[in-house]
Amino acid sequence: MQIRRPAIRQGTQQASVTPLELFFDLVFVFALTQVTAYMTNELSRHGVLRGVLVVMVLWWSWTGFAWVANVVSADEGQIKLVMLVAMAAMFLLALCIPEAFDDAPGGLSGPVVLAVCYLIFRLMHLVLFWILSQNDRGLRQQVLRFAPSVLGGTTLLLIATRFDGWTQTALWVAALVVDYVGTALGGASGWRLPAPGHFAERHGLIIIVALGESIVAIGVGVAERPISVPIIVASVLGLLLASAMWWAYFDVSALQGEHALSSEPIETRPRLGRNAYSFAHLPLVIGVVLTAFGIKKVLEYVSDTTDHTLADPLKGVALGALVGGVALYLLAHVVFKWLTVHNLSVIRLAAAAIILLAVPLIDSWPALGQLGCVAGVLTLTLVVESMIWAESRHQIRAELARH
Repeated sequence: MQIRRPAIRQGTQQASVTPLELFFDLVFVFALTQVTAYMTNELSRHGVLRGVLVVMVLWWSWTGFAWVANVVSADEGQIKLVMLVAMAAMFLLALCIPEAFDDAPGGLSGPVVLAVCYLIFRLMHLVLFWILSQNDRGLRQQVLRFAPSVLGGTTLLLIATRFDGWTQTALWVAALVVDYVGTALGGASGWRLPAPGHFAERHGLIIIVALGESIVAIGVGVAERPISVPIIVASVLGLLLASAMWWAYFDVSALQGEHALSSEPIETRPRLGRNAYSFAHLPLVIGVVLTAFGIKKVLEYVSDTTDHTLADPLKGVALGALVGGVALYLLAHVVFKWLTVHNLSVIRLAAAAIILLAVPLIDSWPALGQLGCVAGVLTLTLVVESMIWAESRHQIRAELARH
Protein backbone atom coordinates (compact mmCIF):
# COMPACT_ATOMS: atom_id res chain seq x y z
CA MET A 1 0.00 0.00 0.00
CA GLN A 2 1.41 3.38 -1.01
CA ILE A 3 1.44 6.12 1.64
CA ARG A 4 0.10 9.42 0.37
CA ARG A 5 2.53 12.29 0.85
CA PRO A 6 1.31 15.43 2.62
CA ALA A 7 0.09 18.13 0.21
CA ILE A 8 2.61 20.97 0.39
CA ARG A 9 1.20 24.46 -0.05
CA GLN A 10 2.68 26.31 -3.01
CA GLY A 11 3.01 30.02 -3.77
CA THR A 12 0.68 32.24 -1.75
CA GLN A 13 -2.47 30.57 -0.49
CA GLN A 14 -5.34 31.37 1.81
CA ALA A 15 -5.54 28.96 4.72
CA SER A 16 -7.51 28.82 7.94
CA VAL A 17 -6.36 27.67 11.34
CA THR A 18 -7.56 24.11 11.86
CA PRO A 19 -9.36 22.79 14.97
CA LEU A 20 -6.32 20.59 15.65
CA GLU A 21 -4.10 23.66 15.89
CA LEU A 22 -6.51 25.22 18.38
CA PHE A 23 -6.51 21.96 20.33
CA PHE A 24 -2.71 22.01 20.17
CA ASP A 25 -2.70 25.47 21.76
CA LEU A 26 -4.64 24.26 24.80
CA VAL A 27 -1.49 22.56 26.05
CA PHE A 28 0.21 25.93 26.11
CA VAL A 29 -2.59 27.44 28.20
CA PHE A 30 -1.78 24.86 30.85
CA ALA A 31 1.98 25.31 30.40
CA LEU A 32 1.83 29.09 30.83
CA THR A 33 -0.36 28.65 33.91
CA GLN A 34 2.34 26.35 35.28
CA VAL A 35 4.99 29.03 34.66
CA THR A 36 2.99 31.68 36.53
CA ALA A 37 2.52 29.28 39.46
CA TYR A 38 6.24 28.45 39.41
CA MET A 39 7.27 32.11 39.63
CA THR A 40 4.75 32.67 42.43
CA ASN A 41 6.31 29.84 44.43
CA GLU A 42 9.89 30.89 43.58
CA LEU A 43 9.51 34.55 44.55
CA SER A 44 13.01 35.82 43.72
CA ARG A 45 14.90 37.33 40.80
CA HIS A 46 16.43 33.94 40.13
CA GLY A 47 12.99 32.31 40.16
CA VAL A 48 11.53 34.86 37.72
CA LEU A 49 14.56 34.49 35.42
CA ARG A 50 14.05 30.74 35.41
CA GLY A 51 10.35 31.22 34.67
CA VAL A 52 11.24 33.40 31.67
CA LEU A 53 13.67 30.72 30.44
CA VAL A 54 10.87 28.14 30.61
CA VAL A 55 8.62 30.47 28.57
CA MET A 56 11.38 30.70 25.95
CA VAL A 57 11.55 26.90 25.76
CA LEU A 58 7.77 26.72 25.37
CA TRP A 59 7.75 29.47 22.76
CA TRP A 60 10.45 27.90 20.61
CA SER A 61 8.55 24.61 20.73
CA TRP A 62 5.26 26.23 19.72
CA THR A 63 6.57 28.46 16.96
CA GLY A 64 8.31 25.56 15.21
CA PHE A 65 4.98 23.84 14.61
CA ALA A 66 3.42 27.14 13.51
CA TRP A 67 5.90 27.05 10.61
CA VAL A 68 5.18 23.38 9.88
CA ALA A 69 1.40 23.91 9.80
CA ASN A 70 1.90 26.83 7.40
CA VAL A 71 3.76 24.66 4.90
CA VAL A 72 1.30 21.78 5.11
CA SER A 73 -2.19 21.55 6.58
CA ALA A 74 -2.35 20.11 10.09
CA ASP A 75 -5.34 18.04 8.90
CA GLU A 76 -3.04 15.85 6.81
CA GLY A 77 -3.02 12.34 8.25
CA GLN A 78 0.71 12.04 9.01
CA ILE A 79 0.97 15.63 10.24
CA LYS A 80 -2.05 15.12 12.48
CA LEU A 81 -0.42 12.10 14.11
CA VAL A 82 2.89 13.93 14.67
CA MET A 83 1.12 16.94 16.21
CA LEU A 84 -0.82 14.71 18.61
CA VAL A 85 2.40 13.00 19.69
CA ALA A 86 4.02 16.45 20.07
CA MET A 87 1.08 17.54 22.24
CA ALA A 88 1.69 14.60 24.53
CA ALA A 89 5.39 15.49 24.84
CA MET A 90 4.57 19.13 25.55
CA PHE A 91 1.93 18.21 28.12
CA LEU A 92 4.45 16.06 29.97
CA LEU A 93 6.94 18.92 29.75
CA ALA A 94 4.35 21.26 31.27
CA LEU A 95 3.74 18.79 34.10
CA CYS A 96 7.46 18.96 34.88
CA ILE A 97 7.66 22.76 35.10
CA PRO A 98 7.41 22.83 38.94
CA GLU A 99 10.45 20.50 38.90
CA ALA A 100 12.19 22.09 35.91
CA PHE A 101 15.27 22.99 37.93
CA ASP A 102 14.90 21.26 41.31
CA ASP A 103 13.79 17.65 41.37
CA ALA A 104 11.11 16.78 43.94
CA PRO A 105 11.64 13.73 46.18
CA GLY A 106 10.46 10.43 44.73
CA GLY A 107 9.58 9.47 41.17
CA LEU A 108 11.58 10.30 38.08
CA SER A 109 13.95 13.24 37.76
CA GLY A 110 11.84 16.27 36.79
CA PRO A 111 14.66 18.17 35.01
CA VAL A 112 15.61 15.07 33.01
CA VAL A 113 12.02 14.29 31.96
CA LEU A 114 11.53 17.94 30.91
CA ALA A 115 14.75 17.95 28.86
CA VAL A 116 13.88 14.62 27.20
CA CYS A 117 10.36 15.86 26.32
CA TYR A 118 11.86 19.00 24.78
CA LEU A 119 14.34 16.86 22.82
CA ILE A 120 11.53 14.65 21.48
CA PHE A 121 9.44 17.69 20.56
CA ARG A 122 12.29 19.40 18.71
CA LEU A 123 13.42 16.22 16.94
CA MET A 124 9.89 15.61 15.65
CA HIS A 125 9.84 19.15 14.33
CA LEU A 126 13.22 18.65 12.63
CA VAL A 127 12.35 15.24 11.14
CA LEU A 128 8.99 16.51 9.91
CA PHE A 129 10.63 19.40 8.05
CA TRP A 130 13.21 16.98 6.65
CA ILE A 131 10.42 14.85 5.17
CA LEU A 132 8.57 17.88 3.81
CA SER A 133 11.74 19.18 2.14
CA GLN A 134 12.24 16.02 0.09
CA ASN A 135 11.45 17.76 -3.21
CA ASP A 136 12.54 21.27 -2.18
CA ARG A 137 16.30 21.75 -2.32
CA GLY A 138 16.19 25.21 -0.75
CA LEU A 139 14.13 24.00 2.20
CA ARG A 140 16.35 20.93 2.61
CA GLN A 141 19.47 23.13 2.83
CA GLN A 142 17.72 25.40 5.34
CA VAL A 143 16.86 22.39 7.50
CA LEU A 144 20.52 21.30 7.42
CA ARG A 145 21.56 24.79 8.60
CA PHE A 146 18.87 24.63 11.27
CA ALA A 147 19.76 21.18 12.63
CA PRO A 148 22.91 22.16 14.60
CA SER A 149 21.00 24.70 16.69
CA VAL A 150 18.30 22.11 17.49
CA LEU A 151 20.78 19.43 18.49
CA GLY A 152 23.12 21.84 20.27
CA GLY A 153 20.39 23.53 22.31
CA THR A 154 18.70 20.32 23.42
CA THR A 155 22.06 18.72 24.29
CA LEU A 156 22.96 21.63 26.56
CA LEU A 157 19.56 21.36 28.24
CA LEU A 158 20.25 17.69 28.97
CA ILE A 159 23.69 18.57 30.36
CA ALA A 160 22.07 21.19 32.60
CA THR A 161 20.19 18.41 34.43
CA ARG A 162 23.51 17.32 36.01
CA PHE A 163 23.96 20.66 37.77
CA ASP A 164 22.03 22.95 40.09
CA GLY A 165 21.91 26.61 41.14
CA TRP A 166 23.29 29.33 38.91
CA THR A 167 25.41 26.85 36.92
CA GLN A 168 22.24 25.07 35.87
CA THR A 169 20.58 28.38 34.99
CA ALA A 170 23.64 29.43 32.96
CA LEU A 171 23.46 26.20 30.96
CA TRP A 172 19.78 26.87 30.24
CA VAL A 173 20.72 30.33 28.99
CA ALA A 174 23.47 28.80 26.83
CA ALA A 175 21.03 26.23 25.40
CA LEU A 176 18.55 28.93 24.42
CA VAL A 177 21.28 31.15 22.97
CA VAL A 178 22.38 28.24 20.77
CA ASP A 179 18.78 27.61 19.71
CA TYR A 180 17.76 31.21 19.04
CA VAL A 181 21.01 32.68 17.76
CA GLY A 182 21.76 29.55 15.76
CA THR A 183 18.41 29.89 14.01
CA ALA A 184 19.10 33.56 13.25
CA LEU A 185 22.57 32.82 11.89
CA GLY A 186 21.14 30.05 9.71
CA GLY A 187 19.30 32.68 7.66
CA ALA A 188 15.75 32.46 6.38
CA SER A 189 16.07 32.17 2.60
CA GLY A 190 15.17 28.48 2.54
CA TRP A 191 12.14 28.59 4.82
CA ARG A 192 8.69 28.60 3.23
CA LEU A 193 5.74 30.77 4.30
CA PRO A 194 3.05 30.17 1.66
CA ALA A 195 0.03 31.19 3.78
CA PRO A 196 0.83 34.55 5.47
CA GLY A 197 -2.72 35.07 6.73
CA HIS A 198 -2.63 31.73 8.50
CA PHE A 199 0.76 32.51 10.04
CA ALA A 200 -0.37 35.89 11.38
CA GLU A 201 -3.61 34.37 12.69
CA ARG A 202 -1.70 31.62 14.52
CA HIS A 203 0.41 34.20 16.35
CA GLY A 204 -2.63 36.30 17.15
CA LEU A 205 -4.28 33.26 18.67
CA ILE A 206 -1.28 32.50 20.85
CA ILE A 207 -1.43 36.07 22.19
CA ILE A 208 -5.07 35.34 23.05
CA VAL A 209 -3.90 32.17 24.80
CA ALA A 210 -1.36 34.14 26.83
CA LEU A 211 -3.90 36.83 27.73
CA GLY A 212 -6.37 34.10 28.67
CA GLU A 213 -3.77 32.76 31.07
CA SER A 214 -3.65 36.16 32.78
CA ILE A 215 -7.43 35.94 33.29
CA VAL A 216 -7.00 32.42 34.65
CA ALA A 217 -4.41 33.81 37.07
CA ILE A 218 -7.01 36.30 38.34
CA GLY A 219 -9.64 33.61 38.86
CA VAL A 220 -7.37 30.96 40.38
CA GLY A 221 -5.91 33.53 42.75
CA VAL A 222 -9.22 34.20 44.51
CA ALA A 223 -11.50 31.31 43.57
CA GLU A 224 -11.39 29.81 47.06
CA ARG A 225 -11.62 33.12 48.95
CA PRO A 226 -14.85 34.73 50.19
CA ILE A 227 -15.81 37.49 47.78
CA SER A 228 -15.12 41.01 49.05
CA VAL A 229 -14.95 44.57 47.77
CA PRO A 230 -11.12 44.57 47.50
CA ILE A 231 -11.25 41.30 45.51
CA ILE A 232 -13.88 42.77 43.18
CA VAL A 233 -11.82 45.94 42.64
CA ALA A 234 -8.60 44.01 42.06
CA SER A 235 -10.32 41.60 39.66
CA VAL A 236 -11.86 44.44 37.65
CA LEU A 237 -8.53 46.27 37.46
CA GLY A 238 -6.77 43.06 36.40
CA LEU A 239 -9.37 42.45 33.71
CA LEU A 240 -9.05 46.08 32.58
CA LEU A 241 -5.29 45.63 32.22
CA ALA A 242 -5.70 42.38 30.28
CA SER A 243 -8.33 44.01 28.04
CA ALA A 244 -6.04 46.97 27.34
CA MET A 245 -3.26 44.58 26.36
CA TRP A 246 -5.69 42.82 24.03
CA TRP A 247 -6.76 46.14 22.51
CA ALA A 248 -3.16 47.25 21.99
CA TYR A 249 -2.50 44.23 19.77
CA PHE A 250 -5.77 43.45 18.01
CA ASP A 251 -7.25 46.89 17.27
CA VAL A 252 -4.85 47.80 14.45
CA SER A 253 -1.40 46.28 15.00
CA ALA A 254 -2.39 42.70 14.21
CA LEU A 255 -4.17 43.79 11.02
CA GLN A 256 -1.23 45.87 9.87
CA GLY A 257 1.17 43.04 10.61
CA GLU A 258 -0.87 40.53 8.61
CA HIS A 259 -1.18 42.94 5.68
CA ALA A 260 2.57 43.62 5.72
CA LEU A 261 3.36 39.90 5.76
CA SER A 262 0.90 39.22 2.91
CA SER A 263 2.34 42.09 0.85
CA GLU A 264 5.94 41.00 1.34
CA PRO A 265 7.47 39.27 -1.72
CA ILE A 266 7.44 35.50 -1.27
CA GLU A 267 11.25 35.37 -1.44
CA THR A 268 11.73 37.63 1.59
CA ARG A 269 8.52 36.79 3.45
CA PRO A 270 10.13 34.07 5.61
CA ARG A 271 12.68 36.56 6.93
CA LEU A 272 9.93 39.01 7.90
CA GLY A 273 7.90 36.20 9.43
CA ARG A 274 10.88 35.01 11.46
CA ASN A 275 11.84 38.48 12.70
CA ALA A 276 8.40 40.01 13.30
CA TYR A 277 6.59 36.92 14.54
CA SER A 278 8.92 34.14 15.71
CA PHE A 279 11.33 36.58 17.39
CA ALA A 280 9.36 39.77 18.13
CA HIS A 281 6.31 37.96 19.53
CA LEU A 282 8.40 36.25 22.20
CA PRO A 283 8.72 39.42 24.37
CA LEU A 284 4.98 39.99 23.88
CA VAL A 285 4.27 36.60 25.45
CA ILE A 286 6.87 37.06 28.19
CA GLY A 287 5.36 40.47 28.97
CA VAL A 288 1.90 38.94 29.35
CA VAL A 289 3.18 36.13 31.60
CA LEU A 290 5.06 38.57 33.84
CA THR A 291 1.99 40.81 34.05
CA ALA A 292 -0.18 37.81 34.95
CA PHE A 293 2.29 36.96 37.72
CA GLY A 294 2.06 40.55 39.03
CA ILE A 295 -1.76 40.51 38.94
CA LYS A 296 -1.78 37.18 40.75
CA LYS A 297 0.34 38.67 43.54
CA VAL A 298 -2.01 41.67 43.88
CA LEU A 299 -4.99 39.30 44.23
CA GLU A 300 -3.04 37.35 46.83
CA TYR A 301 -2.40 40.54 48.82
CA VAL A 302 -6.01 41.74 48.83
CA SER A 303 -7.56 38.33 49.50
CA ASP A 304 -5.20 37.04 52.20
CA THR A 305 -6.03 39.21 55.21
CA THR A 306 -3.97 36.99 57.51
CA ASP A 307 -0.55 37.76 56.06
CA HIS A 308 -1.30 41.08 54.34
CA THR A 309 -3.33 44.25 54.76
CA LEU A 310 -4.85 46.44 52.07
CA ALA A 311 -2.12 49.00 52.73
CA ASP A 312 0.69 46.58 51.84
CA PRO A 313 2.50 47.41 48.57
CA LEU A 314 4.00 44.96 46.12
CA LYS A 315 7.75 44.98 46.56
CA GLY A 316 10.80 43.86 44.67
CA VAL A 317 10.21 41.01 42.24
CA ALA A 318 6.40 41.16 42.32
CA LEU A 319 6.27 44.89 41.54
CA GLY A 320 9.03 44.48 38.95
CA ALA A 321 7.02 41.76 37.19
CA LEU A 322 3.83 43.84 37.09
CA VAL A 323 5.52 47.02 35.87
CA GLY A 324 8.21 45.36 33.78
CA GLY A 325 5.73 43.00 32.12
CA VAL A 326 3.56 45.83 30.79
CA ALA A 327 6.59 47.90 29.77
CA LEU A 328 8.10 44.92 27.93
CA TYR A 329 4.77 44.30 26.20
CA LEU A 330 4.68 47.90 24.96
CA LEU A 331 8.30 47.85 23.81
CA ALA A 332 7.69 44.59 21.93
CA HIS A 333 4.81 46.33 20.15
CA VAL A 334 7.16 49.13 19.12
CA VAL A 335 9.56 46.58 17.62
CA PHE A 336 6.76 44.65 15.90
CA LYS A 337 5.30 47.75 14.26
CA TRP A 338 8.74 48.91 13.17
CA LEU A 339 9.51 45.55 11.55
CA THR A 340 6.15 45.27 9.77
CA VAL A 341 5.08 48.81 8.79
CA HIS A 342 8.31 50.71 9.58
CA ASN A 343 6.46 53.00 11.93
CA LEU A 344 8.01 54.09 15.23
CA SER A 345 5.26 54.15 17.86
CA VAL A 346 6.43 57.12 19.91
CA ILE A 347 3.35 57.11 22.15
CA ARG A 348 3.86 53.51 23.21
CA LEU A 349 7.56 54.08 23.67
CA ALA A 350 6.78 57.04 25.94
CA ALA A 351 4.17 55.01 27.84
CA ALA A 352 6.72 52.26 28.55
CA ALA A 353 9.18 54.88 29.82
CA ILE A 354 6.51 56.50 32.05
CA ILE A 355 5.56 53.14 33.58
CA LEU A 356 9.19 52.32 34.38
CA LEU A 357 9.99 55.80 35.71
CA ALA A 358 6.90 55.69 37.94
CA VAL A 359 8.28 52.76 39.98
CA PRO A 360 9.95 54.95 42.66
CA LEU A 361 6.73 56.97 42.95
CA ILE A 362 4.37 54.00 43.39
CA ASP A 363 6.80 51.83 45.36
CA SER A 364 5.02 52.57 48.65
CA TRP A 365 1.47 52.62 47.27
CA PRO A 366 -0.96 49.83 48.26
CA ALA A 367 -0.94 46.91 45.83
CA LEU A 368 -4.39 47.90 44.51
CA GLY A 369 -3.10 51.41 43.77
CA GLN A 370 -0.06 50.03 41.96
CA LEU A 371 -2.25 47.80 39.78
CA GLY A 372 -4.62 50.70 39.14
CA CYS A 373 -1.74 52.98 38.12
CA VAL A 374 -0.31 50.50 35.60
CA ALA A 375 -3.74 49.67 34.17
CA GLY A 376 -4.60 53.38 34.02
CA VAL A 377 -1.42 54.37 32.17
CA LEU A 378 -1.89 51.66 29.54
CA THR A 379 -5.59 52.45 29.10
CA LEU A 380 -4.89 56.18 28.85
CA THR A 381 -2.19 55.47 26.25
CA LEU A 382 -4.67 53.64 24.06
CA VAL A 383 -7.29 56.39 24.49
CA VAL A 384 -4.74 59.04 23.46
CA GLU A 385 -3.75 56.96 20.44
CA SER A 386 -7.39 56.53 19.44
CA MET A 387 -7.99 60.28 19.68
CA ILE A 388 -4.85 61.36 17.81
CA TRP A 389 -5.09 58.74 15.07
CA ALA A 390 -8.90 58.44 14.94
CA GLU A 391 -9.26 59.20 11.22
CA SER A 392 -6.12 57.31 10.26
CA ARG A 393 -7.22 54.31 12.33
CA HIS A 394 -10.61 54.29 10.63
CA GLN A 395 -9.02 54.42 7.17
CA ILE A 396 -6.51 51.68 8.00
CA ARG A 397 -9.17 49.32 9.33
CA ALA A 398 -11.45 49.98 6.34
CA GLU A 399 -8.63 49.46 3.85
CA LEU A 400 -7.37 46.29 5.52
CA ALA A 401 -10.93 44.94 5.76
CA ARG A 402 -11.24 45.27 1.97
CA HIS A 403 -8.00 43.34 1.49
